[in-house]
Amino acid sequence: MADLILVVLALVAVVWLLGGGEWLRRRRPDWHWYLTGYPLTAARVVLTWRKVAQLNDLSVSYRPPRRVLGAVVVKGTALRSTPPRISFPRALPNGLSLLVRLRPGQTPAPFVEAAEALAHTWGVHSARVTSPRRGVVLITATARDPLDEPRMPDDSGSPSLLSAVVGVLETGRAWVMDFRRVPHWLIVGATQSGKSTLLARLVAQLAPQPVALVGIDCKGGMELGLFGDRLSVLTTCRREAVAVLSALVTDMQERMQLCRRAGARSVWDLPEKSRPVPVVVIVDELAELYLTSGSKEDRAEAEQCSSYLLRLAQLGAALGVHLVVAGQRVGSDLGPGVTALRAQLTGRICHRVNDPGTAEMTLGDLHKDAVIVAQTIGTGQKGVAVTTDDTDGWVRGRSWLTTPEEARRITSEHAGIAPRLPFLSAALGGGEQE
Repeated sequence: MADLILVVLALVAVVWLLGGGEWLRRRRPDWHWYLTGYPLTAARVVLTWRKVAQLNDLSVSYRPPRRVLGAVVVKGTALRSTPPRISFPRALPNGLSLLVRLRPGQTPAPFVEAAEALAHTWGVHSARVTSPRRGVVLITATARDPLDEPRMPDDSGSPSLLSAVVGVLETGRAWVMDFRRVPHWLIVGATQSGKSTLLARLVAQLAPQPVALVGIDCKGGMELGLFGDRLSVLTTCRREAVAVLSALVTDMQERMQLCRRAGARSVWDLPEKSRPVPVVVIVDELAELYLTSGSKEDRAEAEQCSSYLLRLAQLGAALGVHLVVAGQRVGSDLGPGVTALRAQLTGRICHRVNDPGTAEMTLGDLHKDAVIVAQTIGTGQKGVAVTTDDTDGWVRGRSWLTTPEEARRITSEHAGIAPRLPFLSAALGGGEQE
């Protein structure tokens, strides 16, 4: 192994002497990493593993910690400890990975706690520890933060129905929100964290598709109003939202009857000609639907919103009705209805938040370690968020910016394909304020 490291290091030195390092860094950052960063980092991993394992209690000793000296029993730490065996680091486009075979009696927990120490020792941006199978730990080190200068990945082609490419993940893959796979989403983030950027990108990606988009923006339509001509309906106050949500629940019951008559378990089992149009309900600033002034009328409206949203979340997936709920915070102070709704929203996205409780409410019931990562997102990392992911459990991503000019252009191009839902128009007409 030592001979291989020396050969690779010699190759790196030749590349740098020929002046190819800077050209590679600009034109092909992945190859620049393979030829320059990876060999040095791999050598550092191999050469420091024994020491870093000992300092972070990742080694084990099979000698008893007690010794008998004369008539006295002395207890202490064994002088000889054995680190677990590791594989040779495998190169990745922006980092490396290595497998650690645990010694008998070891668990992955100490390795998870030592992730930050491993990143500092190896001089990488971050180190993530997972356990793909029993007795094995996978350490994935990322050389630099790929979200600082994100590039559109190669797998970001035209999205399928009810699927939207909203950005890029730190793994280099496209960040896809697929409603056929994950029917409902919860998005949280403080002001200027990138939450609105993500919503704008989502609507822009869904706009060319034969999907009804229902907007609920109780901030007067300031965010979703840019896409007003593409939305099938846009509500700007809670009274309108109650009327629209009620109409959607009624329509959902009609979809149930349609599926029952056809012997189908979901609308996707129906023939395409008789299949109801998919509906995506986008709620911006959830708290505006739940907070009340204390009046009887306000409390009744909030309870109605809570009930309707929960029914849509519980039954909508198989009926082609999907929810995207966004807000600055999600806490029990908004009422028990929010907690019940959160349990139905399996897709989670957490931007920078102002309080740990919101990060905990968003990610804590699924991935405890993701809560810590979400709280490290800084104010300068607009658009960066932690999202749930089928492959890795959770992963960081960054959404692409959709400018107001792009939003207007997209709205103008696709305004004609916005499905008209008469039952929603009728409900809104009867619930509008004077």
